[in-house]
Amino acid sequence: MSKAIALDAAWIFAAFLVIIVFCAIGLAIRRMLLDRHGGTVECGLRRPGGTWRLGVAAYEKDELRWYDAVGVLLTPEEVLARRTLAVASRREVYPSEAALLGPAMVVVSCTAGAMSETVELAMGEAALTGFLAWLESAPPGSYPLNPLRPEGATARRRASTARRRGWHWPGGPG
Repeated sequence: MSKAIALDAAWIFAAFLVIIVFCAIGLAIRRMLLDRHGGTVECGLRRPGGTWRLGVAAYEKDELRWYDAVGVLLTPEEVLARRTLAVASRREVYPSEAALLGPAMVVVSCTAGAMSETVELAMGEAALTGFLAWLESAPPGSYPLNPLRPEGATARRRASTARRRGWHWPGGPG
């Protein structure tokens, strides 16, 4: 009887190990699929009042997509539009955060979205340089959407400059 119990326990333990190995392989394949297009960095994310979540940030043309580190889906958990994303401040990690994020991380406080919500991103110094370069390399006129200046102010200034230089648009006043 005890031999049968030991054999059952061994099978249960082996099944448990197989499940863990398959989960680890699944996470590794997911990470490779996320990394295949390039432009990904390890990045922690925190919303106001929330806790740090570790994950991967992927740079797309007009948005920053953030994927949870241990998720199973290939869809992003957070999507931050490049047009509304602006860096407010940066700081070194606090000692209490270093245990989770790592000591060499930099925390960047950003505003994002139409309501200018605050979001904090934690990344390494090299990743921060790439993040800032990605933000600054946006097409002209698309970065940032400044809530302090009306959306049409830039267009009005360009039109005023064009009129002073004697330019006019086809079909426009003349």
